[in-house]
Amino acid sequence: MTQQSVTKLLIEWKQGNKEALNKLIPLVYNELKHIAKIKLKNEPSNNSIQATVLANEVYLRLVGCENIDWQNRAHFFGVAAQLMRNILVDHARKNIAEKRGGDRYKLSLCDIAELAQEKDLDLIALDDALSLLSKIDPQQSQIVELKYFAGLDMQEISEVLKISTATISRDWKIAKLWLLQQLDNQSK
Repeated sequence: MTQQSVTKLLIEWKQGNKEALNKLIPLVYNELKHIAKIKLKNEPSNNSIQATVLANEVYLRLVGCENIDWQNRAHFFGVAAQLMRNILVDHARKNIAEKRGGDRYKLSLCDIAELAQEKDLDLIALDDALSLLSKIDPQQSQIVELKYFAGLDMQEISEVLKISTATISRDWKIAKLWLLQQLDNQSK
């Protein structure tokens, strides 16, 4: 999938071309499913959400976003990252509520190995830390969300946030260290 083809289809869809949406669906759905598989790859075996279910839910919510002024592929997947985070956190909270305080929902941070070497991370703790980070530095929080939940690279994040890749890299390093400290403090 090329960035140009997705961006072109997003713009055409935004302008009311329903055929553009039909062409866009297979392009973005496969990538959403791929991202979901990566995120759920290191899940505990008792996890009740599957990659296809997660991708479907994100996709349905994205298609329902008719009022968004889609700018490009990176913007689309940035919104997808936020939705994926919300869905996973809601699912984790539901599981905890059902278990009445049982084990928390775990995700592996192998995708951000620099943040934690093969460390399992409590998704609710990550969400809490990201929420706190968003109050302190919204830009850093967005960068983590786009990189971790959407799998965007530095260039794509730069396009979404309209800031330089150097700033993205610097903020990414700072955010990783800050999150690691917060998560370590929560586990004590």
